[in-house]
Amino acid sequence: METKFIPLSVPNFCGNEHKYVNDAVVSEWVSTGGSLVPKFEQAIADYCGAAGAVACNSGTSGLHLAMLAAGVGRGDEVIVPTLTFIAAVNPVRYAGAEPIFIGCGDSLCICPTLVEEYLEAHAEMRGGRCINKTTGAHIKAMVVVHVFGNMASMPRLLEIAKKYNLILIEDATEALGTRYTEGPLAGKMAGTMGDIGVYSFNGNKIITTGAGGMVVSNNREYLAHAKHLSTQAKSDELNYKHDEVGYNYRLTNVQAAMGLAQLESLETFIEHKNKMYDFYFERLNGKHHYGIMPFREGVRSNKWFYSLYVYDEHPMRRDEIIRALADAKIQTRPIWGLIQDQADYPKNEHYGEDLARHYLDRIVNLPCSTNLTEEDAQRVVDTLLAL
Repeated sequence: METKFIPLSVPNFCGNEHKYVNDAVVSEWVSTGGSLVPKFEQAIADYCGAAGAVACNSGTSGLHLAMLAAGVGRGDEVIVPTLTFIAAVNPVRYAGAEPIFIGCGDSLCICPTLVEEYLEAHAEMRGGRCINKTTGAHIKAMVVVHVFGNMASMPRLLEIAKKYNLILIEDATEALGTRYTEGPLAGKMAGTMGDIGVYSFNGNKIITTGAGGMVVSNNREYLAHAKHLSTQAKSDELNYKHDEVGYNYRLTNVQAAMGLAQLESLETFIEHKNKMYDFYFERLNGKHHYGIMPFREGVRSNKWFYSLYVYDEHPMRRDEIIRALADAKIQTRPIWGLIQDQADYPKNEHYGEDLARHYLDRIVNLPCSTNLTEEDAQRVVDTLLAL
């Protein structure tokens, strides 16, 4: 009998996806017009408790819109994490600004202590603006990524943003449904505590529209500007007048139909994600020189990705483990290479990346689909314990 392939993270269409998509096709509203896009926007805003939402065709385009709506532009600088997917950083460049890379803490999210250390040593306030003492540039914003659905340390990061008058952009592309359950931000969802936030509906996310994203904010001016830019900045639809350089970043009606169905299943997906995380934790954490990376206390996380930590005492290194699992038809992946080392970014400032480099060499992401079975997860566990 052929061994079954266990994927890393795949979509789960167990609800009304076929019905809603078919209804959209039958109605012949399949492109960027139709009633389902605003309906999906409102549904996401209601779910996460934001004043409004703007649909777009990817999380990356959503981050670009967030930059522009918040006024990040040419000559500005933006604090970003070095441990993240490159799509969290590239929009800084799209907007004409430059990133400053800061390392992570044990949550894998940007470390507020390192952010504060960098700003205290390298920046000063002049006329209400945070100025980089080395480059003379205005450090205008900070991008906070909730890595793998783990909530960043938002109370401290919000304090830092307020102290240095930084716009706080939340990359919650991996964290839809993650919320604080305790503390001063209890009840607040990832993506809604800063000035503007972004979700992703890529095929591997906790809910998917195939490709897609959503900008959320409590600042209605930001939302209106993001919507305007996402639809080619058309100021006169009849006569095709455009008052800015805009973008074709729209979501289709068919994608919105899928998103509405997926959103109906989101809480069930999160419940399953938490159950399977506990399954791995009980069987692997502290066993055979493995650990399972924890999620922040006082938070209900969506636990989008599960991270296996490989201790130095293990007889195999990260890449050897990934290859061995692949040979067993189990798909895993490492975390991202540090962004400051890639593309055109080595010339940018960076600070405090030692812990990020430590985790880079020791973390393997395990299968975590919302339809992952205990039988398949046990096969992953058994394979790891045999290495």
